[in-house]
Amino acid sequence: MRIKAVSINHPAVFTFVVSTFIVFAYNLSFWRGFTRAIGGFQLGNIPLLLATFVILALFFNAVLTLVAFRPLIKPVLVLLLCVTSLAAYFMDQYGTAIDAAMIQNVFETNTMEAFELLSWRMLLVFLLFGVLPSVFVWRARLEFLPLRQDLVGKLLIVAGSLVAVVMLLLLFYKSYASTFRGHRELRFFLTPVNYIQATNSFFKRKFSHPLVVAPLGKDAVKGALWDGQSRRTVTVIVLGETARAMNFSLNGYQRATNPQLSKQAGLINFTNVQSCGTATAVSVPCLFSALGRDNYTETAAKSQEGLLDVLSHAGFDVLWRNNNSGCKGACDRVEYEDWSKPVAGDPLCTSEECYDEHMLKGLPERIRSAKKDLVIVLHQKGSHGPAYWKRYPEAFKRFGPVCETNELQQCSSESIVAAYDNTILYTDHFVSKVINLLRKAGNDGGVDTSLIYFSDHGESLGESGMYLHGAPYMVSPVEQRHVPFMLWLSDSYRSRFRIEESCLLARSSQPFSHDNVFHSVLGMLNVSTTVYNPALDIFQPCSQGSAQDRLRTSSGRT
Repeated sequence: MRIKAVSINHPAVFTFVVSTFIVFAYNLSFWRGFTRAIGGFQLGNIPLLLATFVILALFFNAVLTLVAFRPLIKPVLVLLLCVTSLAAYFMDQYGTAIDAAMIQNVFETNTMEAFELLSWRMLLVFLLFGVLPSVFVWRARLEFLPLRQDLVGKLLIVAGSLVAVVMLLLLFYKSYASTFRGHRELRFFLTPVNYIQATNSFFKRKFSHPLVVAPLGKDAVKGALWDGQSRRTVTVIVLGETARAMNFSLNGYQRATNPQLSKQAGLINFTNVQSCGTATAVSVPCLFSALGRDNYTETAAKSQEGLLDVLSHAGFDVLWRNNNSGCKGACDRVEYEDWSKPVAGDPLCTSEECYDEHMLKGLPERIRSAKKDLVIVLHQKGSHGPAYWKRYPEAFKRFGPVCETNELQQCSSESIVAAYDNTILYTDHFVSKVINLLRKAGNDGGVDTSLIYFSDHGESLGESGMYLHGAPYMVSPVEQRHVPFMLWLSDSYRSRFRIEESCLLARSSQPFSHDNVFHSVLGMLNVSTTVYNPALDIFQPCSQGSAQDRLRTSSGRT
């Protein structure tokens, strides 16, 4: 009896070949991290590396065998190969990992930010590792067996693959247990498992159930320090983008990236502040919520009101001016203005976007005409990468040479940092200009003014092979978490709310985080509400005799 040879056209062989290709071609970041985790590439580690390769190939083969039916196999493999090639490119190019927060960034980014990530190199990688293998898959002449025989064969293949996987896992159990226990971040680098799990997690949260926004701080009123006051207040919150603290000369950086802010009288710079997340989609809703990083989830944040709602309840007019990709839900129930769209002929705009100063147009008039106390959020484009060179006018191209491509690995480290430092220099100018605007408003319009500046997260500029931001928080480098935080108070504001500058200066090097923002803003504005926590208020220890006033709720005071 002749035994028919099994060719690559047999679905079982075909899925194994594709599985092996996926493990080999798309997982450079995983293999790099795994090899480091086991102590490097050395003779004694070769059996473990080979076993891991076989385990992954067999596991992927078992999964793909489940969809290896005539109507499904080719469309599924083509989609898998194309998407995985792009995921692998971004991981290898920018040193990033993929988790649910990263997938959230993908779905919530705007068109301009998405285009900035496109490049000829990405297209070439996509053609070679996505399109070309897909053509091979689509043109393959697969030979399917009769249904019953096919099902039995698939069952045996899946069972055999999983049994082999389990046996290898048991054989190398001690090595795997210690490796993955100490390097849990490896799961974020294994494609396509990482982005499939992350996408599932993202959509599961997003569509789990209809959200009902619960009220927060409905009892909020202005505290006792407002009694007998006739002057209005204006508080500006400058929400920075992708600014890392270590590149601010105010924090000891060798380049003079803060020449204007360093000369601002009354500016207090907090040097030890950590972000809530490593991406805008997480940090912004988190810091404007009352949840704190430990309790934050996207669903929880969207299910209750936040800081700006509480301020509205207390009687403030709240305005969000945006030069970024939206407020991620933090401003959903307050006045919103989008200043990010280019305006033809405007010197503060290019054909693609507008510089942050564009948001200041008409702001003095808005402050003068306001009938109530104002809180204004200015959401910067800031230092958003990888196109750092686009974030500032030509006049701020002070450091060089500058990297002017989104393919950061093609640039020298010095040119990437130079372009990034120019964005910080422009942020220095922007924030200083806002302070000068507020100082003039106070002198001319009789209002008490204040400003808080902080960034949503930091940025990696090639340290340890990582670029941009969005790394899973548990494995994120300090460059993506350590953010700048500054406070400026006019003399009349500081006197009115009894805030001691010398006390704040003494606290400026203490460790704080985005968890302090919600309660500190309520505290500095003397807003009384049961949701206020004085232990998280940076200003409370520096406010003379006002702690009880800040905790007290007194119905009827507005």
